[in-house]
Amino acid sequence: MTDEQFCDLVATRLAALHAVQAVTLGGSRATGTHTPKSDWDFAIYYRGHFSPGRLREIGWPGTVSEVGEWGGGVFNGGAWLTIDGRAADIHYRDLDVVEHEIVESRQGRFHWEPLMFHLAGIPSYLLVAELALNRVLRGQLPRPQYPQALRTAAPPIWRDKAEQTLRYARKTYPARSQITEVAGALATAAMQTAHAVLAARGEWVTNEKRLLHRAGLREFDEIIAGLRPEPATLDRALAYAQNLLLSSE
Repeated sequence: MTDEQFCDLVATRLAALHAVQAVTLGGSRATGTHTPKSDWDFAIYYRGHFSPGRLREIGWPGTVSEVGEWGGGVFNGGAWLTIDGRAADIHYRDLDVVEHEIVESRQGRFHWEPLMFHLAGIPSYLLVAELALNRVLRGQLPRPQYPQALRTAAPPIWRDKAEQTLRYARKTYPARSQITEVAGALATAAMQTAHAVLAARGEWVTNEKRLLHRAGLREFDEIIAGLRPEPATLDRALAYAQNLLLSSE
């Protein structure tokens, strides 16, 4: 089965599920940056009540979550499946929530949510970013531009998160020689700063995989690699990161 045949098969089966209005292909497969080992990311956009049980009934092997099982926020559930020998992720997207976040983003408003595998968590405008970048396979969905209001509002919010992360770490961990905690704070602040940089540029973000590279912040690698369980070394690392945060504005 070719990639296009595979896409068509999955889209057809997903689009036939009750309440599903549209199906998209996302991730690196949608942007053309994938490798032969990349998995497949699909999203189903539903209106009203969607039953994950209907997805299970298709019979694809893997794990299917309930709606809300992945934290209950904007990223509200999905499935990890093997389809035709290929790894495929399927995400649930409630159209009422998506449309609300489109309106919010146009006003420069968003909220932050924790999410597994994301060091800095995610902004609620991730749902809008997906619409801008994903390939629509079935149905119709808007293709939003990056709102100017969001370009203005988001960067200082992300930078404040990064500054608070580093300030707390500098006050708390170096004196105790807690190298792991310092490394974690540096990694988190780096991702938060990268969100700020890309928001200022009006560039959408859907995950953290290439976030530091895109923001030109791989210098954090050197800071973390140079850590030693010595108070002075840890404090210098955090101070350097604070200066790097300021210089990236």
